[in-house]
Amino acid sequence: WRSRRDRDYRRRIAERFGFVAPQLSGAPVIWLHAVSVGETIAAVPLIEALLVRYPKHRLLVTSMTPTGSAQVRQRFGERVAHCYAPYDTPTAVARFLRRTRPQLYLIMETELWPNSVAACRRRGIPALLLNGRLSAKSARGYQRFGRLSAELMANLSGISAQTESDAQRFTALGLAPAACTVSGNIKFDLHLLPTHRQAAERQRRLWDSQRQVWLAASTHPGEEAQLLEAFALVRQRYPQLLLVLVPRHPDRAATIAAQVADSGWQLARHSDQSGRPLSASVDVVVGDTIGELLVFYGAADIAFVGGSLIERGGHNPIEPAVWGCPVVAGASQYNFSEASQLLVAAGAMQLVAGSQELAERVAGWLADSAARAAAGSAGERIAEQNGGALERQLAGIAAQLD
Repeated sequence: WRSRRDRDYRRRIAERFGFVAPQLSGAPVIWLHAVSVGETIAAVPLIEALLVRYPKHRLLVTSMTPTGSAQVRQRFGERVAHCYAPYDTPTAVARFLRRTRPQLYLIMETELWPNSVAACRRRGIPALLLNGRLSAKSARGYQRFGRLSAELMANLSGISAQTESDAQRFTALGLAPAACTVSGNIKFDLHLLPTHRQAAERQRRLWDSQRQVWLAASTHPGEEAQLLEAFALVRQRYPQLLLVLVPRHPDRAATIAAQVADSGWQLARHSDQSGRPLSASVDVVVGDTIGELLVFYGAADIAFVGGSLIERGGHNPIEPAVWGCPVVAGASQYNFSEASQLLVAAGAMQLVAGSQELAERVAGWLADSAARAAAGSAGERIAEQNGGALERQLAGIAAQLD
């Protein structure tokens, strides 16, 4: 059904039924599943560490979305094997496992599929949920299927939960307390490389280093209209401000571009720039590429993180914080409740309700460079202080492999 409006979902569809032929070379296989872009980015430090620590193993990284698949290939190329994960039916999962024969199954965050986990348990393949998170809302959904959820928890070999609250929700669903550890959030272990900083500096020059840049990242339907209203208000005070609007799903870029044009703004699509300097007449850049958001955070003065002005639970505010970029977002933060609470308490992040308040917060930071710098520094400190989850989760993996 999804492929009716996004044909990328039809490509390589046989893989979704377990007909996979990844290049595994007969080596023992570690299977890591990261459903989409966000989970793949979160898994980058883990994947790099696994490639170093287990050079005799072949790492198979699976996705469910075309954007997640593109992210894996862009980030790692041939260093990992890659395919789509199978649909969670007994036959598709069995076919996938016969063809890949993994020694260990690693799952990022919340992507729990009962048949996949049960099939691994029957075959003696340990299944670990890493960076596990479970909001109160999601926990209530699992509780509606209490017996199935309890069986699912029993089939897992272990969970590394982000917070104590997450751990309590998992154990309330039937996970044995001994099988659950609190490791922290691996997203705090994001380390910026010199190449990231060089790319961010280059991007800022292309946008015009003399202009202030407001990045609106990972936006959803219902948010762009509010952002454009806020942008119109802020531009009354800062007529040179550039808005870079990056939807969560790049396939929406054409719709958003039309929305921007209808609002009367001069726009450019990022993919059309091809490394050329941005025209001074452009008011809004619509991000329509994959894998560049991390660099965009480094090139921005202020970042809005989407999925938060509507009830989507918010997206990752840690990435801009690592860059020292002040964050503003809506109040819906249940996907990142602890991280957002830490950032808000430190002054690195401000939560708003509606376009008027959003405009006021952005304009306030644009007006006060010292306050903006202090907020950015606070975000960097929070990210540094809360690192260490990667090593704790690698220890759990080593207990299964070594």
